[in-house]
This record gives sequence, structure tokens and C-alpha cells, in this order.
Amino acid sequence: MMKKKSIYASRASLVLILCQVISALDVPLDSKLLEELLQPPTITQQSPKDYIVDPRENIVIQCEAKGKPPPSFSWTRNGTHFDIDKDAQVTMKPNSGTLVVNIMNGGKAEAYEGVYQCTARNERGAAISNNIVIRPSRSPLWTKEKLEPNQVREGDSLVLHCRPPVGLPPPIIFWMDNAFQRLPQSERVSQGLNGDLYFSNVQPEDTREDYICYARFNHTQTIQQKQPISVKVFSMDSLNDTIAANLSDTDIYGAKPVTERPPVLLTPTGSTSTKVELRGNVLLLECIAAGLPTPVIRWIKEGGELPANRTFFENFKKTLKIIDVSEADSGNYKCIARNTLGSAHHVISVTVKAAPYWITAPRNLVLSPGEHGTLICRANGNPKPNISWLANGVPIAIAPEDPSRKVDGDTIIFSHVQERSSAVYQCNASNEYGYLLANAFVNVLAEPPRILTPVNKLYQVIADSPALLDCAYFGSPKPEIEWFKGVKGSILRGNEYVFHDNGTLEIPVAQKDSAGTYTCVARNELGKTQNEVQLEVKDPTMIIKQPEYQVIQRYGQVSFECIIKHDSTLLPTIIWLKDNDELPDDERFLVGKDNLTIMNVTDKDDGTYTCIVNTTLDSVSASAVLTVVAAPPTPAIIYARPNPPFDLELTGQLERSIELSWIPGDENNSPIISFVIEYEDGLHEPGVWHYQTEVPGSQTTVQLKLSPYVNYSFRVIAVNEIGRSQPSEPSEQYLTKSANPDENPSNVQGIGSEPDNLVITWESLKGFQSNGPGLQYKVSWRQKDVDDEWTSVIVANVSKYIVSGTPTFVPYEIKVQALNDLGYAPEPSEVIGHSGEDLPMVAPGNVQVYVINSTLAKVHWDPVPLKTVRGHLQGYKVYYWKVQSLSRRSRRHVEKKILTFRGNKTFGMLPGLEPYSSYKLNVRVVNGKGEGPASPDKVFKTPEGVPSSPSFLKITNPTLDSLTLEWGSPTHPNGVLTSYVLKFQPINNTHELGPLVEIRIPANESSLILKNLNYSTRYKFYINAQTSVGSGSQITEEAVTIMDEAGILHPAVGAGKAMASRQVDIATQGWFIGLMCAVALLILILLIVCFIRRNKGGKYPVKEKEDAHADPEIQPMKEDDGTFGEYSDAEDHKPLKKGSRTPSDRTVKKEDSDDSLVDYGEGVNGQFNEDGSFIGQYSGKKEKEPAEGNESSEAPSPVNAMNSFV
Repeated sequence: MMKKKSIYASRASLVLILCQVISALDVPLDSKLLEELLQPPTITQQSPKDYIVDPRENIVIQCEAKGKPPPSFSWTRNGTHFDIDKDAQVTMKPNSGTLVVNIMNGGKAEAYEGVYQCTARNERGAAISNNIVIRPSRSPLWTKEKLEPNQVREGDSLVLHCRPPVGLPPPIIFWMDNAFQRLPQSERVSQGLNGDLYFSNVQPEDTREDYICYARFNHTQTIQQKQPISVKVFSMDSLNDTIAANLSDTDIYGAKPVTERPPVLLTPTGSTSTKVELRGNVLLLECIAAGLPTPVIRWIKEGGELPANRTFFENFKKTLKIIDVSEADSGNYKCIARNTLGSAHHVISVTVKAAPYWITAPRNLVLSPGEHGTLICRANGNPKPNISWLANGVPIAIAPEDPSRKVDGDTIIFSHVQERSSAVYQCNASNEYGYLLANAFVNVLAEPPRILTPVNKLYQVIADSPALLDCAYFGSPKPEIEWFKGVKGSILRGNEYVFHDNGTLEIPVAQKDSAGTYTCVARNELGKTQNEVQLEVKDPTMIIKQPEYQVIQRYGQVSFECIIKHDSTLLPTIIWLKDNDELPDDERFLVGKDNLTIMNVTDKDDGTYTCIVNTTLDSVSASAVLTVVAAPPTPAIIYARPNPPFDLELTGQLERSIELSWIPGDENNSPIISFVIEYEDGLHEPGVWHYQTEVPGSQTTVQLKLSPYVNYSFRVIAVNEIGRSQPSEPSEQYLTKSANPDENPSNVQGIGSEPDNLVITWESLKGFQSNGPGLQYKVSWRQKDVDDEWTSVIVANVSKYIVSGTPTFVPYEIKVQALNDLGYAPEPSEVIGHSGEDLPMVAPGNVQVYVINSTLAKVHWDPVPLKTVRGHLQGYKVYYWKVQSLSRRSRRHVEKKILTFRGNKTFGMLPGLEPYSSYKLNVRVVNGKGEGPASPDKVFKTPEGVPSSPSFLKITNPTLDSLTLEWGSPTHPNGVLTSYVLKFQPINNTHELGPLVEIRIPANESSLILKNLNYSTRYKFYINAQTSVGSGSQITEEAVTIMDEAGILHPAVGAGKAMASRQVDIATQGWFIGLMCAVALLILILLIVCFIRRNKGGKYPVKEKEDAHADPEIQPMKEDDGTFGEYSDAEDHKPLKKGSRTPSDRTVKKEDSDDSLVDYGEGVNGQFNEDGSFIGQYSGKKEKEPAEGNESSEAPSPVNAMNSFV
């Protein structure tokens, strides 16, 4: 048989597309008209292309069509004429093309298999149906087969094959047991798309003898059953027992335990496969894997994403389902099976093909003689379909010729058609995957106009709503439609009407005067006809008294009113609802003509009650809430804001005043205190309400002052102690007459923006201040103090005017006067402005500088002439900067400083100068434009001052009796240095300062070695620099001489922190313990001697302990030998503050010493002095002690006690 290329050649099945008319003519769906007009056949109903029938029932092949005259029907079977009169089993339904094959009375369905096609024909053409393929359903039995039991080792995979019989259509497969219970499925056990049952790995519980595959054939409603399949799973333990029982001792036996295995795909096999699916179908891809543990399946699309909203996973993600596939879904899909031991994958290459589908299906054409038209047939598919045309079921190439017809590929072009051009055309689009067929007729009609709307049809509408007047028509050629109002009215035109293509006349907003008779006229070249319709415009239905919110006590009575106003010709009906539902069927609810009364109210009556008024044309509703409360012992008084006033009335209208009156609303148990009157200017600020006045609450009329040219509306707000009411409804509008402006613009200013202009600005009048239309401004100016005339211009309603070509910064007299179409406002007042400023011309002269001290100077200058300022004098700016330091002779980056002196000031102070430096300064005058030229630079010098502290102080190279001091010169010498002054004093272990020693050092020195110091003693050092003016601030550091050079490492003494040297642990040595005992015995003897001497009246020369003092200047010192002086017992020195004893970098601190002997020895109550005498504390007196290099207040180290014996 030939491939499907055309309907004539292969009789391949076709699809009928019922299309609407899209030509120059539309045929209205009017039954009377359709009965009268000639029309080619149109197939309206047919059987599906692939028609599978039940072989036990009669076969009904449908074919219904319409046309005028009614069409006749014929059939072909397998491409040849099917003569139904010769087959007693086949009949055709009356007035129909539907065939009925009588199978139930002895016919065989198999005898009527084949391809059928129906043709519907009348004098205007022939339409054809699809090729309908008839096939009887089949449900064959399973073939007999011998099924061997399946014996499987635990953990292995297993496939139970179903292999159902081939049926038509294919059966639905499912697995059950003998009890007709579906077998449970999971990730491990599942049914494939082919019906087989797959086990990824078998378990002992899978052992059973009733695995049964069932096939259900839906068309015949039968189920076929396969023979049961037996599965026996051997576990490892039972298998080992069996092998052991059947083998001798010499045999090697023993089954391996259950072994985990990586995934292996059971279906599909191999690494790749292909699949072709058609566009619009459901794509099903499947991957089932074996493995232990049970593998998990995952799907991906290579090089893309799975389509969202169309992708589904079924059968425990073993099946990928994509619905409504398109060409874009083509590609490689990979399934990946994975468990803990590895993975396996399979790639399925999917190609989406497409049976033909419509892009543009041909549509029926209704043409008039001589007109033109086209039939377009466009389809797509993969591969691209072939387009062929038929005329009345015959290929167009062999159909009768028609001179008005021209075929151009997928288009048929008709020109100058005649009635004989009427026909039914078929478009066939086909490829290897299917075809499409569409019937479209060309119907050439010559008909005079007909109006299908009933004569004198009455239309009723509500006022202010749209009115649609129909004029359904038909004619060929298409008639023109015109509308008239009244018997002799003119044709209707204009924006108040809308003319629709279907002849309907729309009046967007129908008014009372729109009512009347309207005439529709339809005409074409074959004739003319007209029809009249009537329009009535009714008054809208309104609820003039709405139900109101009610609070009623339990067991009371309540009534809701619903008083309506309606058109007298309309009959209204009133319906009451409770909570949007019908009223309860309760005799307590009494519905009157215009009210609803509820007797003996209960709690369940609480809710929302709605009054609905319906007429045949409109509907309105209003609702109110009923709240049921318990009856209180005494009624509570409800205080609320007042209700708004109403019935506002304007009387006594005058040009500048009017009287407003109103009726107060309910005061709601709180007397009205006042009424607030507001107004709206609908001409200038519509929608904005302004405060007008306020009157006492006892007053209900007020005389209001008005402004000209304002369209007033008023509203009133009542006020009581609870609050303000809602505003009343606005009063009627009142437009006051125009008048001259009463006032002129305010805030008039004249300020130049450039040296040669004057910018005049003002605040414009508000809309209601204009007093009339055409608001403008007269701007006038003249130079002050010059005999000059006023220059004036009239500008529009703006707020700025620029006068150009003015001299620089001269005063002007300015005035701005308002005017409108009726005249000028009163004469305005004058203001003084100035034209634009320019930079000052000259610099201040006679600049003098007077140096007050090393950091302060005073500068004087002469003021510049005001004429040269050329603007508003704002002040003077003094620029000054340091040129160089006289002590260093080194230049640095110049940083200019600026001081501004406001107004006409001619002197100023320059603070913050650096001593012994050279400075320059200049002075400039400042106006609103900027700075003028600078005066010549003035040079001045500051005298010497005291220097800053030395930049650093370091103490190095400590020995038993010497320290080396190093320091840096001051950062700011502020003059010529004359010397350095070094002072130092010892600090004992109680933080008290000893006598102060002062040394003067030449200015060119930067280091000094101090000798003859006490060993193991802390010293505090002070150093400062001096100029001829005096001493600068000092810098301090502390350091310690070392304890002993024998066996002890020298400590590192510096400007801040220090670390004590590590010492041998002697606390456990025998000689040390003996020495300590001797010391203790000696201390005891000395205590006894001191006690005896005191009792004898002798005075032991023990000095009081001295407190450290922050200022070392008060410490006395012998000038002859530089040694420490004697202190009287009466002197009381303050202890050194903690903040003044910040240790230097190399000071030894207790907390920094890890191995100090203090940590090992026991503290004692006294110490030996340097001369071996014992120092104690007696009668509250304190003896000054040397510093030990230890900031702790604890008892001194035993090592110090030993050093006193040396």
C-alpha cells in the first residue's frame, strides 16, 4: 500500500475541524434565518479515528451533518463504496449518516473491521469525515506454560515475568496473591512498565507460592490470570545446614554469607538506549536496578533541567514521567542507581517527534457575488507535514475547474466569486506520524437585508445606566446600518452614542429624555429594510429610610425600617435576610410593608439584617446590625459624638457675605459645645476644605464673610465633650462675583544673583486671593537716591522677575502690585533691594602686628572703603602661617590658618602661635560674593618660650653604684636651649622618697653616668630643658642599682618594665637555715638592748618615716658635698602618689621577678641598715628606709638583710 500522502490516494484518517465564519459576512445563529439560507454541508459529529468496539455489542459509526438543503450521506469502506442496502446487518439512521451494525443478531464484529469514511453532500458541496478505523476488542487467554519454582539465594536479584497475551487495547497488569490481595511493593520490590515484577534483592520473607499476574481488558470487562509462580529464598544459615548434611567431612563446603553488591541495572540493559515519543503525549522512562543494599534511583537531564510543573516520579522514583512533551524535551536522560558500594547509570536518548498540529486551520467563508476571500491552512509537525487540498472530497488537481479559485501552497485565493463558486474544501496536513483534516466551505450568497430583531421590541433601563438597542441583521453584501430617533428624526451621530459592528446602538448614560422610538435601517445594493424599537427610562429604586444599628435588651421588641422610593411603573419586592440567609421560620418575625419587627428578642436574634429591594430592572440593599444585650439594673446612658448637622441652607446672598443655617443632629446625651464651619473653593482647590469660623453650640445660623471669585461650598461639624461629629453634607455652591484684588504679594525681595542683575521675588497670592480671573503682577523698580523714573513690567502669575543690566551692588526701590481682569490692587509698599554683588576691589591697608607673648599676637588693619566692597560687608579674614622655627632653621609644610572677624572690625587676636618662630599673615575683606585681594604679607616673629620635655629618657648599664642616663632633645625647643636640669632621689621599700639631688648639664650633652649610688636601691630621675625664658616640663623615670655582682646576673634596667635575675633556690640549703637562725638570735638580742635603753630614758635616734612627695623641689640637699641632708623629726612629707611612680622600662618590679628570694624566705618585722644597726618601729615613729627595688609593701627579702653585713 502507498504511504499516506493524500486522502484520495490512501484514505488515511482525517480530522474534522468545525470552524466559525471569519469572512466579510457573519451569519447570525437565528433559526429562522438558517432555515431559509442555502448552506454547504458541515459535519457536526463523527466517531473517533481509532475506534475499538466491543465485539459483543452492536457497532455504531457516527456521522452527523447540517446544511441547506439537508445533506445526503454515503460511506466508503477500505477505499471503495460501501453499499449498505446489500448488507442486512447494516442500517443508517433516518435523517442522519450514522451506521448501525447489528452484531447482537448474529453478526460477526471481525467481519466489519476496516477503514470507513462518511460523505455529506448537497447542491452546495460535499463534506467528508475522518477515516474511521474499526477494530474489535480482543482479550485472548494466557498460553499454557510450565512454570518451574524459583529458588533464589538471599540477597540475589530476581525477575518474575508476566508476558501477558496481546490484546486490543493492551491490558492493565497487576500482581496479586491467591486471596486477591495486591502484593506489597517498595523500593526493593516493584512492577515494571512491561508488567514484570522486579526484586532488587530477595529476602526470606519473599518466599511464597502464589505470585500471580493478572491482565484486565477494559473493553470487554474481563480479567485473565497467569498460573501462580513459586519463589523460595534460601537463607545462608539453612543453606549451610543443607550442604553440611549432604557432604562428607573431607568435602569443602560452606556457603558464603550474604554479600553486599553494588548496583546493576535490570532494565534497561546496556549503558544507552533510545526512545521516540510524540508531541503532547506522556513520556515514561524506567530504570530498575539490583543491588544490596537496595539502590536508590535518581534522574537528571544532561545539559539541562527537568521541566518544572510537568515532571513526576512514580514507582519509588524508578519511573520518570513528563506530561505534555514538546520538541524542547528531546535530549539525553540519565538514571543513576546508587547504594553504599557504588553506582550504575544508563542514558536514554529521547527524541520528540510531532504528528501534524494546527497553526491556522481554514475557516468558513460567506461571500457576496463579486467579493474576494482566502482560505488559509497552516500546520506544523516533526517532520514538517505535507499540505494538500481537496474540493468536495476530490483532490483539487482533478476537481472541476473554478476560474475564481487559485491555489498557492497552503492558501486558496478567491476573487470575483459567483454563486457557482460555492463548495466545501478540505485541507489535509500529514506526515509519518499522522494527519489533520479540516472542512471549510465557501458559500456565495446574494441576499437583501433582513433585520432579525423583533418589531417594536421594548427596552427598559434605569436612568444613568447604559442602554443597548439591538438590530440583528443579515444580508449579502453586508448591509450598512443607520439609527434614527423619532418618526422624522435625523440620523444619530456624536459622542453620546456608540455604534457596534453587530448593529447594536449603545447609549452609555441613558437619561429621561433618551426615552422614545428608535428606528434601525439596514440597506445594501439589493434592498433596504427598517425596524423600530422602544426605549423606556425608569427612575432608580432608592432606600430613603435605611435600617439602623440597634442595641436591644433581651426579651424586648425591635423594628427595622426600609422605606423605598421607586418608579411608579415598576413593581418592587422587598426581601429581608438575616446574616445573608433567609429569616428564621418563627412567628416572632413580622414582615410589614416597609419594616421588619422582631418580638420577644432572644440572644440568637443577634446578627446582621439586610433589606433587599428588587425590581425587574434594578436591585438595592441596606443592612443594619442588631446587638442583643442583657437588661441592666438601670439603663446606662451612652455618650457619643454628636450626629452631623443636616439641611444646610444659604440665604441672604451678597457680594461679600452670605447667611448659612442648619439643623443640628442628635447630640447623643452630650450637649453640643460649638459648630465648626468649613468651606471648599471648587474653582481653585476642589476637594480641599478650609476652616472658616466657629460659633457656639446654641447658634444655628451664621453670617459668613466671602471673598470675590470663589465658588463656595460649606459644611458644618458639631462638637461636644466626646468629640467632633462627621461633617455634614456640603451645602449648595455659591460663586461670588469677581473684583479687584484686595491685597498685594508678600515677602517682596530684591537680591542680585549676578553682578549685573536684580532678582525680584515675591510670594504669589493664593487662588481665592486673586478675586477674579486673569491674575497678574505689576513689577516696578528704580535705583535709590537717583532721580529716576519707575520702570514697570506686567508678568503672568509667577513669583520671580529678573532685571538685567544693572550696576553692581546698588540699592533699588521695588514694589509688586497684583491685578486681574477687573483692575489693580491697592498701591503696594516699597522695599529696598540690591543688585548683584561682585568681589571686593581692594585689600585692607596698614596691617600691623603686635606680639604679646610667645603664643599670642594682635593684628590691626585699616578698613576698606565701603564703595570698594561692592557688596554686603560680611567681615575680614586673616590668613596666617608659620614660615620656620628660629631654633631649627628648617622649613616644613606650610599650613595656613584662617580667622574670620565679622562685621566692620579692624583688629583681632591670633592665638596658638608657636614660640621662637617666624610667621607671615595677610588680611582680606569678605562680602556675599567672596573674598577680595590679600594685603601684602606681613612678617612677624614670636619670642622664645619654655621648651617641651625631652623627647625620651633611658637608663642603662646598671652597676652596684652607678647608672647611665640618656635623653633626647625636646621636640619643641621653643628657643635656644641653655642647659638640662637633672634631679634624682632614692625610693625606699615603702615607696617614700629620699633627699633630692640636682645636677645642671650643658645643653649640648645627651648622656650622663651617675656614680657613687647605693647598691640595690631604686632611684627616681627627673630631667627638663631650659631656655633663657625658663624651664620646660620634665620627664621622669625610675631605675634600680643591682644587688650584688657575685653569683647574680645583672638585671636589665630600662625606661619601663624590668625582669629580676633568676637566683639559686637556697631556701633548702643547710648553711642558709643556720644563717637565718643566727640572724633571728641577733635580732632578739638587739630588741632586748633597745627595750632596756628606752626604760632608762635614753632616746634612740630613729627618724620618722617620710612620705613621698610629688614635687622633688622641696627635698633639702647639702650643697657642699651633694650628700643627703638631715631631716628633723617634725617634718611631715606626703607619700608619693602611685601615679608618679611609673617604673621605667628596666625597673625591677616584684611582680616581674620570678625567682626573688622574697618568694623563698620568711618575712621579718625589721631590717639592718647600711651601717649594721637595726631599724625598728617605736611609739608610732617611722624611720625612713631605703628603697629595695621592690614595689611590694611586704617584709624585705632576707638577701637584703644579709647584704647589710657586708
